[in-house]
Amino acid sequence: MKGSRNKFWLVALGLILCIGTLGFRHDLMEISKQLEIFTDLIKELHMNYVDPTDPEALMDSAIEGMLSNLDPYTEYWKEDDVENNQVTSTGTYTGIGATLDFMDDRILVVEVYKDNPADVAGLKAGDEIIAIGDQVIGKYHQHPGDLLHGAPKTRLGLTYLRQGEQFQTTLIRSAVEIKAVPFFTMIDPEKGYIILSHFNGQSTKETIDALDELKQQGASSIILDLRNNPGGLLSEAINVANIFLPEGELVVSTKSAIKKYNQSYYTTRKPVDTEIPLVVLINERSASASEIVAGALQDLDRAVIVGSRSFGKGLVQRPRDLSHGRQLKVTISRYYTPSGRGIAGTYPEEESEMEGVQDTDREIYNTRSGREIQNLGGIQPDIDVGSHALSGITK
Repeated sequence: MKGSRNKFWLVALGLILCIGTLGFRHDLMEISKQLEIFTDLIKELHMNYVDPTDPEALMDSAIEGMLSNLDPYTEYWKEDDVENNQVTSTGTYTGIGATLDFMDDRILVVEVYKDNPADVAGLKAGDEIIAIGDQVIGKYHQHPGDLLHGAPKTRLGLTYLRQGEQFQTTLIRSAVEIKAVPFFTMIDPEKGYIILSHFNGQSTKETIDALDELKQQGASSIILDLRNNPGGLLSEAINVANIFLPEGELVVSTKSAIKKYNQSYYTTRKPVDTEIPLVVLINERSASASEIVAGALQDLDRAVIVGSRSFGKGLVQRPRDLSHGRQLKVTISRYYTPSGRGIAGTYPEEESEMEGVQDTDREIYNTRSGREIQNLGGIQPDIDVGSHALSGITK
């Protein structure tokens, strides 16, 4: 009898493996079939279309069309994109030290980083760069940001408008260091205020330094401002949360269709202060790592979250190498707060499915103390002050 049972389980296991293998082979066969169809199509277009075709442009368009049906963060990177991402992720790059908004005929200076080239050259937020060297921005048919790139210690002439008046300046390119905490202060004798604008390699250190300085000045409560913070390094999000949370607390987890991407991230260090009252400010431009920190502090009842619902960028991307120096930045998993809330918001193709769903019908989650929180996508503040429309001059 025992032998028969063993045979039964061996046969069952064999069937399961066979079915799994057949499914995998079917997927590969279907991919091979579709690739063959596409290869035939692009060849026929190239040989028979009435006008000359560019195979690379056709392929790029096809890839963009395919990825447009997925989430907004799965992207195809060509060689230049790969290089730019490597520069951004390492934080080692040469530039002018300013946040810029590129428009059709000019470049708007949004923010100037103190003591960096743009600041030394006298540029200010609101200035409109209309020419770089002898090149007028409105007549340059490539990305004007290319004109700003160059080797360290090289000179760059700029023509700009300030309140309608034209000026010229020369700056010297250099390595740019963007501070994670650009500003902190006491807003009254008891309240300290810290702006955390990026999650880069210095975020934890700079936040701790600001916290220590404010406590020395008498701060008995802290406001941590994550508004307009687009995120950054996951490791820094964990460590910033760890400033206020004890060692061994779950901060965020990831869930994926691929088992190896399912991970949980815990605090691993001794905290700096687990008792000081904490308010975290967020808005619709607080994303990714900002949402991880805010969500963890909210779920674990460590902070009161104030502002408007965050962006909802709760997806994890990983670059995958392709041939010819290209990459696919593909979404592999989703972020979840300690209570199990998904951070990711809805995307255009999902909005139709959500029509008619009232906020009261959304899933309810509980913080550690039992407070109820609705899962609306992103991080919903405890005190919602709403979004504020920008005035025409700031758009």
